[in-house]
Amino acid sequence: MEILSCHSAPCCKLVNLRGTSVHKSSGSSQAKLPGSRNNRILCARIGSKLGSSGYSNLDDFCTKNLGRHEGSRSLTAFKGSANVNSKALSESYNGYVIDGKEGVGDISERGDLITQILIPGLPDDSNDDSGAQISSCFWEWKPKLSVHYEKSGCENVNSPPVLFLPGFGVGSFHYEKQLKDLGRDYRVWAVDFLGQGMSLPFEDPAPQSKEELDSERNDFSWGFGDETEPWANELVYSIDLWRDQVRYFIEQVIGEPVYIVGNSLGGFVALYFAACNPQLVKGVTLLNATPFWGFLPNPSRSPSLARIFPWAGTFPLPAFVRKLTEFVWQKISDPRSIGEVLKQVYADHSTKVDKVFSRILETTQHPAAAASFASIMFAPQGQLSFSEALSRCQMSNVPVCLMYGKEDPWVKPVWGLQVKRQLLEAPYYEISPAGHCPHDEVPEVVNYLLRGWIGNLESKGSVTLPLLDDPENIQYGTTKDLEFVREGSKKSVRVHFYGSRFSLWNRIRSYVKSRFEALEINSR
Repeated sequence: MEILSCHSAPCCKLVNLRGTSVHKSSGSSQAKLPGSRNNRILCARIGSKLGSSGYSNLDDFCTKNLGRHEGSRSLTAFKGSANVNSKALSESYNGYVIDGKEGVGDISERGDLITQILIPGLPDDSNDDSGAQISSCFWEWKPKLSVHYEKSGCENVNSPPVLFLPGFGVGSFHYEKQLKDLGRDYRVWAVDFLGQGMSLPFEDPAPQSKEELDSERNDFSWGFGDETEPWANELVYSIDLWRDQVRYFIEQVIGEPVYIVGNSLGGFVALYFAACNPQLVKGVTLLNATPFWGFLPNPSRSPSLARIFPWAGTFPLPAFVRKLTEFVWQKISDPRSIGEVLKQVYADHSTKVDKVFSRILETTQHPAAAASFASIMFAPQGQLSFSEALSRCQMSNVPVCLMYGKEDPWVKPVWGLQVKRQLLEAPYYEISPAGHCPHDEVPEVVNYLLRGWIGNLESKGSVTLPLLDDPENIQYGTTKDLEFVREGSKKSVRVHFYGSRFSLWNRIRSYVKSRFEALEINSR
């Protein structure tokens, strides 16, 4: 693999919970997978602060009360908090108990027995803790098809690799809080799907003639011509293309099986990929994964039905699709529309989304964005449905973890619970308040749960899953309040873990049991 230019992160200094320094070395090799080709990779280190396109404040047109969404990992931020157990802080990374008790299971609110757990915040520049350094890279998968990705934690050579897949309309930038935080413990990658983010083409796949350019108002739009360039023949931004993109990325760039995490569309792709390539996956985490994708039939599954449709996302766009795309694109690429969508999917409107907003807006201004959007919308369905992919993962013993924001207006909790019913042994964490993108809205909680789940798998079960301090919890479930410090103030998020025997009856049973325990405590 030819490295053109790479500015990797320097050896970073980590501070463990006992306050001692730990230096990670970078002198170790990693396992390689067969089938590698000579591919060109271009990397450039990027700073911790992203540039803005001028829309740093959404208050101008839609959202209100947006506050900075960053946190602090430093335990010194908790000085002055009442009754923090210093022994628990010094001896356990998985959770810090509050109220002065020595066991996580012993701490509860006197009325409802909801345990409070203090967890680490995010890296905070104000405390000289900027987190892991992020590098921005391009990998040339095929001629003219370059994949943008970001990475961190390369110096953690003996740590598990983790790959993040983004939702529709966003990219690797949506995982900045995971790259900075988790990159201190793991090797972390986040990719942009082809046709999205910064993985849009550098050349026009179907250029217009000079006459067409002169007559068209939107002469900046690529893909609106009548003839396709050779490199774009049969190109369609489908879920099958993204599955193959992820496969070759893991084989040729990462070089070993990974933990794969996907939000929304990225969750579907993660599950679909794992079902087709279980040998490359150590585990899958679904973050409000969309349970379906694509409207047109898959040609390999339903060839006769697929032939009925005259176009399925290839280039060039037919004339009727061009007109429809121009109309729709003007609506959805409007800054006000982008702001309204962000306001919808984030449950906490104090979350600062200016960076996400500016990066989405930047993508919409790319000349290939409109035609790529049309290709995605008209692309056929995958060869497997979401349910079929779940079944295949189950048969292949691929570990699956579920983390869903409860206040998601699109992928409502019922979808996560349906997955849980199919995979009863899969840990399911329901987070509230949190919307469609819990990894960006409450990254402290998602990162904490991810660390615990990966630790459980890496230790082959000797490390307990997050929140499961009581053996009965794994069967019947439990509810905890996770507290963390963000910008100097405490925030709290409630997380409910659904056990393997979850049902309405067991929920009632758990409630009655907690009432009796509360009465017993109060009578003492």
